[in-house]
Amino acid sequence: MTAQAIAAAKAADIVVFVGGLDLTLEQEETKPEKVDFQGFYCGDRTRIELPSPQEDLLKALWATGKPVIFVNCSGSAIAMPWEAKQLPAIIQAWYPGEQGGIALGEVLFGEVNPAGRLPITIYRSTADLPPFEDYSMSDRTYRYFSGNPVFAFGHGLSYTTFQYSEPVLEDQTLFPDGTVHVSFFVKNTGEYDGDEVAQVYFRHLDSAVAQPKLALCGFKRIHLAKGDKTEVSIDIPAEQFRYWDTIKHEYVVEPGRYELLIGAASDDIRVRAPLKIAQTS
Repeated sequence: MTAQAIAAAKAADIVVFVGGLDLTLEQEETKPEKVDFQGFYCGDRTRIELPSPQEDLLKALWATGKPVIFVNCSGSAIAMPWEAKQLPAIIQAWYPGEQGGIALGEVLFGEVNPAGRLPITIYRSTADLPPFEDYSMSDRTYRYFSGNPVFAFGHGLSYTTFQYSEPVLEDQTLFPDGTVHVSFFVKNTGEYDGDEVAQVYFRHLDSAVAQPKLALCGFKRIHLAKGDKTEVSIDIPAEQFRYWDTIKHEYVVEPGRYELLIGAASDDIRVRAPLKIAQTS
């Protein structure tokens, strides 16, 4: 099978490799003998890397010198550091259903300009994650991860590019029961019409307790023709900044200095705006 794939690749202009996982590999608990592959046990994954036979084949296809597009199907994160470094294009297709082939074709041939964003973090390796039995949040999810992921939470590319500018807060001081109105401008600086998912994160600068390094608190998807610029407005209730107080046994919005971080992904912050939450009387 590998020899046939290599021969076909050598005769082709472009290689589209569709791989990843399926529901026989990641599913609810099943008997061990039903999933007898390295990296999987009883429907669970014991490692997050792409299955070794697929990575070996991808490397062999890449060695032919032909451009290789990797379409990854999975319901969870797949570590793919080599693929991200070497391959010119990667599409995360998830489990797209019966119309998935049509949707994929429309993206590959440029009939649709994609604008999907990752709702998870794509880590570099299993070693990046603490043991599953460790219930602390240290190094888990984009909010606490201290490493360098392959693809960060909120990441996603399209056939065009966008520029952010001029962040403005209607009020820079907010009460715990209030709502902050943030606005900024986004411009399509590329050659194609497209959608952008503008994302707003926050971080507490001087909290009395450990807080996430940043956390999503608002987003908006917009469509812009090439060269167009628009103002984006997002209302963020202060309760988005709350955390569970283990002493009071309730959610609290802690007064203090905050910062809103606005951009295209959790690791692609373009503009920032200071915010203060005031103490209630």
